[in-house]
Amino acid sequence: MKQLNFIDKKTKPDYRNWVPKRLLEAKIGESLVCLILFILFGAGDLILQGRQRIIWGLILGIGSLTLLLITAWVSILYRAFDYNRKIKLAKVIIEGTADYVKIPDGGVGLDVGCGSGALTIACGKRNPKATMVGCDIWRGSYKTEFSKELCENNAKLAEIANVRFEEGNAVKLPFRDESFDVVTSNYVYHNIVGKNKQKLLLETLRVLKKGGVFVIHDLMSKSRYGDMNKFMEKLKKDGYEDVQLIDTTKGIFMSHKESLFLGLSGSALLIGRK
Repeated sequence: MKQLNFIDKKTKPDYRNWVPKRLLEAKIGESLVCLILFILFGAGDLILQGRQRIIWGLILGIGSLTLLLITAWVSILYRAFDYNRKIKLAKVIIEGTADYVKIPDGGVGLDVGCGSGALTIACGKRNPKATMVGCDIWRGSYKTEFSKELCENNAKLAEIANVRFEEGNAVKLPFRDESFDVVTSNYVYHNIVGKNKQKLLLETLRVLKKGGVFVIHDLMSKSRYGDMNKFMEKLKKDGYEDVQLIDTTKGIFMSHKESLFLGLSGSALLIGRK
């Protein structure tokens, strides 16, 4: 309840950051601890002398440098994925994905793994005569960052009334076959460890109506998703139409160099019609 009261004081939606703040804080703390240890045991001879000081100086020096570089990289990621900073890459990706989502008047769309509700709300805003449903499990490593209450408050602050949020797991969605006119998702399935990504896609497509549109953005590299060309061919044989895999690292959402540096290599939009 305290968290909810804090959210209520916001004047605009708080979509949080794709890089948890606690991760950045942890890396800063680790870097400082390692640097202090290096100063105590490696830089001077007050505690250790001779060969021991040299060995520990090398170990702690390399460790400090490595942690500082990692911390700098995480800090850059945090800035890139912050909605309130100049770069606003997260907003570019959310808005760009939502642009592909077209829901017929009176229809219902589903956003799988909605997190803070950003994509759900963006889709609802673009389709005011339809309803958008966001679902997530809101637990695990992101439990402290995202919640259903956060999503509902973000929708309220964005003044978007045609959205709602329900608990649902992408591995087995709690919806009947062919329930939605559109299904969408952004950077979700690659986070689900130990599950076949193509099967996760099929589970999402299960709840899509005949004639419905799917717009799914994720890290769809071969190492994560397998052969997506074969997967798309299978969809086409099963009657899906206009199936495309759009590389979003070629200037659509980001450049190829940006994707490599930010760890987003393989980002692609899978779109089509059932």
